[in-house]
Amino acid sequence: MLLNIVHGTESGGFIVVEDTVKYSGREILKCFINAALKRGEDVHVLGFETSEAELRAGLDSSCVQKIHFHKGHPDPLGWTCKSSVTVHQFTTRDITQLVQNVPHTKASVLIVDSLSFVLRHHQPVVICQRLQELKKVGVVKTIVGLLHSDLHLQGVVKSVCHLANAVISVAPANNEHCGMAKTTRRTKSGKLMQEEEYFDVSEDAALSVQTRTHQPGHVQIEPDKPKADPTSNLTFNLRLSKKEKEAKEKVALPFVFSQEKKSALLRPTPGSGRITYEPDAYDDLDEEDPDDDLDV
Repeated sequence: MLLNIVHGTESGGFIVVEDTVKYSGREILKCFINAALKRGEDVHVLGFETSEAELRAGLDSSCVQKIHFHKGHPDPLGWTCKSSVTVHQFTTRDITQLVQNVPHTKASVLIVDSLSFVLRHHQPVVICQRLQELKKVGVVKTIVGLLHSDLHLQGVVKSVCHLANAVISVAPANNEHCGMAKTTRRTKSGKLMQEEEYFDVSEDAALSVQTRTHQPGHVQIEPDKPKADPTSNLTFNLRLSKKEKEAKEKVALPFVFSQEKKSALLRPTPGSGRITYEPDAYDDLDEEDPDDDLDV
């Protein structure tokens, strides 16, 4: 799944590369740039955390004219006026203008390095709204943003990732020469697909998947094991023989009326319905009418 997303088979929309201080996702970001350049697409990079020279290192030099680096490093806030783009220009209008100022024949790819720096200077709800607007405007085919998840509250991370069509979470693997990527992709029908893979990035920003922990759609099913009989080691028998079952069925249960009993109870008898009261010696009877004061 990771190869398909990076190389464009399942590209489009908004993709988040989620990393932590334990493992950087910038190499995966460079793989997206390299793959887009080889497809002949224009790539616009908003570089707030990394210099242009560092990000270009290892990329295909024959496609260098297709990458447009909008320098935000090392002056992302515009204090010394040395940057071509500032973090305050992360708006739908400014980004659309940056992309449209460069003539291109194909839809462009927008790389944000990084979304974490933008989120530090804007309200998360504002950034989510602008990302949603950029997806709808159509000036860029794909938006790829690097997000340092350990710098934000989990609610902020979940809100940004909820907008994404795919989330690639990178982490260190047991093998120090490769990393592990947990990829979550949302299909058009709304179904979530998830896969974990081990990957390696070469010096020329080429991605290779070494091992897959599981294949989507292929579930290894263990053969059914015979279930243990819980009654096998008992000192008494819980099962009844055929004769015992017949004798059990013939036993009349208490509180269960047979048809004869029902008929006897429902059959009318002389004097039924009468109430006969015999006074007792201890009855306290008053011959006066207790309700005579109610007579009008």
